[in-house]
Amino acid sequence: RKSVKIPQEFMSRFLNWQMPEFNEKDETKWHWVCQHREKFVLGENTDIGAFTYINAKFGVTIEAGAQIGSHCALYSHNTIDNTQGEIIIRAGASIGSHTTILPNVTIGANAKIGAHSLVKNNVPENQIWAGVPAQLIKS
Repeated sequence: RKSVKIPQEFMSRFLNWQMPEFNEKDETKWHWVCQHREKFVLGENTDIGAFTYINAKFGVTIEAGAQIGSHCALYSHNTIDNTQGEIIIRAGASIGSHTTILPNVTIGANAKIGAHSLVKNNVPENQIWAGVPAQLIKS
């Protein structure tokens, strides 16, 4: 995979970034939650909004510089239809608030997902997707 360049103005926001700590309820001080943290990989200089829920039972990787808005849900295990699989959010990707990402999805580097979207399929790098279900808006 080729290296992804994160804009310097974005990275300067994180001069004092630190890996989050979790309490006994799997919650951070920023009010986002991750269950099954042993299968959760979080890159540096990430930004995860308040009230986001991450179910990492089958793996969730969020690479460096990715942004996830508030109130999002990442499900590596969907108990409604019993689907399961890793979720990968590549470096520099941005996920709009209130978005749900289902199992077996990779969001490509520097891709953008519009708010209130339902992501069921892989999103290639540098593309903009939105909707329910999410679909290509712009390459």
